[in-house]
Amino acid sequence: LQPQKPFWRLVKRDVQSPFLLQLDVFEGHGERHGRLLAQAQHERAFLRDGVRRIPVREGRIRATLFLPPGDGPFPGIIDLYGTGGGLPEYRACLLANHGFAVLALAFYSYEDLPKGMKEFHLEYFEEAVNYMLQHTQVKGPGIGLLGHSKGGDLCVSMASFLKGITATALINGSVANVGAVLRYKDITIPPLGMNPKRIKVGKSGIADIIDALNSPLEGADQQSFIPLEKAECCFLFIVGQDDHNWKSEFFAVEGSKRLQAHGKEKPEIVCYPGAGHYIEPPFFPMCAASMHLLIGKPVMWGGEPKAHCEAQIDAWQQIQAFFRKHLTGKPSGTSSKL
Repeated sequence: LQPQKPFWRLVKRDVQSPFLLQLDVFEGHGERHGRLLAQAQHERAFLRDGVRRIPVREGRIRATLFLPPGDGPFPGIIDLYGTGGGLPEYRACLLANHGFAVLALAFYSYEDLPKGMKEFHLEYFEEAVNYMLQHTQVKGPGIGLLGHSKGGDLCVSMASFLKGITATALINGSVANVGAVLRYKDITIPPLGMNPKRIKVGKSGIADIIDALNSPLEGADQQSFIPLEKAECCFLFIVGQDDHNWKSEFFAVEGSKRLQAHGKEKPEIVCYPGAGHYIEPPFFPMCAASMHLLIGKPVMWGGEPKAHCEAQIDAWQQIQAFFRKHLTGKPSGTSSKL
């Protein structure tokens, strides 16, 4: 599935209505269609019957809570997306279909939250953690965190400084603070430096930014490495080995080294050759390139369609199994259904 407009990424804005896919089969092969042989409409629902969607406006929190059908309490997860901002709900609601209480949390560019990514205060995220820990439908004693891209390093920061986190899963996340200053009480973590001269732009006008960030192992940039050794939780790193947004595998390996150097448990690292940056729930089409809000131009995300598609299916199972194991103490049954 390719976008008709270049640099568009398929997301689900309103999870309360299904995706409708019109499938047409034509005679012949290639650009010029022959006669129409068959057609059908395929409906993809996001909210299972009985899943409750609850907008949350408590204190400063701007979020949506999804609760599974039936009597709780349920294992709880906070779900964070990346630099796109807003409040994407589709991954959270799909996870709720599988028995998790999931809070899709906005952190900028939504309602009265800050418009830009200049600095983030961990106290905001702490409010969300406390909201989940105190919720009667959320099973304690701790909750899980799931973050993609920028949401990943925010989850690492939450796990490192906040109480009540049992399991943290990152999808192509960073172990260095990226893109904005992070503040918590009297602690300030600067963003990892970057050099725009290391951005390569091809004839297509699409930027390859994989080498733009500095290394968090050298010089002043070491201050941006998040002290994840302080975390009292288990980690899962989902890594697309063809991620062109940044070096996700490098971040996962360095995070693992740091944890083990401090006597902490070795994290799970699951690598997918041929998978790019946007590892979404299963059956979303791969996004090869789209606008990057911080860079201000279209960038390539990497990925080879078949390998990426297969990675999304497997990663979805890995994430659920990880949270089941650490939040409920039960091994996961394998189900490939959305």
